[in-house]
Amino acid sequence: MKKIKKLGVFTSGGDAPGMNACIRAVVRTAIYEGLEVCGVYHGYQGMIDNTFIPMNSRSVSSIINLGGTILKSARSDDFRTKEGREIAYKNIREQGIDALVGIGGDGTFRGGQLISQEMGIPIICVPGTIDNDLFGSDYTIGYDTANNTVIEAIDKIRDTAMSHNRLFFVEVMGRDSGCIALHAGIAGGAEAILLPEKKTAIDELIETLEIAAKNNKTSTIVIVAEGENNGGAYNVAKRVKEKFDYYDTKVSILGHLQRGGSPSSFDRVLATRLGYAAVQELLKGNTQATVGMRGQKAVATPLSEALNSNTFKLDKELVKIAKVMAI
Repeated sequence: MKKIKKLGVFTSGGDAPGMNACIRAVVRTAIYEGLEVCGVYHGYQGMIDNTFIPMNSRSVSSIINLGGTILKSARSDDFRTKEGREIAYKNIREQGIDALVGIGGDGTFRGGQLISQEMGIPIICVPGTIDNDLFGSDYTIGYDTANNTVIEAIDKIRDTAMSHNRLFFVEVMGRDSGCIALHAGIAGGAEAILLPEKKTAIDELIETLEIAAKNNKTSTIVIVAEGENNGGAYNVAKRVKEKFDYYDTKVSILGHLQRGGSPSSFDRVLATRLGYAAVQELLKGNTQATVGMRGQKAVATPLSEALNSNTFKLDKELVKIAKVMAI
């Protein structure tokens, strides 16, 4: 790999709290190491549209506390084509950019792997997604903040549920991952949690609710991950109500509320560590890798391994604990 003189940084896919903190870390680490830095607006689409901006230390002042991403994000159908990636690479080279840091989820990882393999440009990806579903890091940027947002919402919903003897179905994000649902459900004292990784029959759920009713519970919260097998919170609530009408039933969809807001202290530190690590890995000659925290250490994992690993699974003990705590 030739010596890196200029670094490009971008965010892609769904936004996550802490992305700005990571951008800040990448920019300031690169400057500290004597590199020039260029930001890319709108992720991979911005590479094709040639929306590059020079960045300096002041460009990232007072953004560590901001949610979203100052570099914006976008989906890019053009980048999915070889022709689109060739245009992106042409623009990257015209900007004098020697290497890239991409912050995002698995789509960001796949795009980064492709352009690096095809065009030879070094890239390190940083896991930024509220779903916490990427192999290579114990936690992804944004997950902790999203989890805290959900817990705060559950606590407020619980107040109403207790006041009116209601059953609330609360739908949280997690198309393929139940991490938010599981952790927020335990922390929020949910009576049941429906997860994409675990098929739950409606009859099984009703049995759980009947036990809660017999135990004279004055409120019941069921957390539903959006990707679970029964079709989402509204459909689950409808099917339960047809067979079980002990409670007044309500549905609350938290939606994109979970993505926004100021990042937690945990996410700010995580994002800063991973942004710093991404630049250091590039300077060491590493490429086509993701950086993540495992235990207390920042480690690099090849993108090929991160994208093809089937080892990311929910903690089975936590699933059992959630059931025990619901009695």
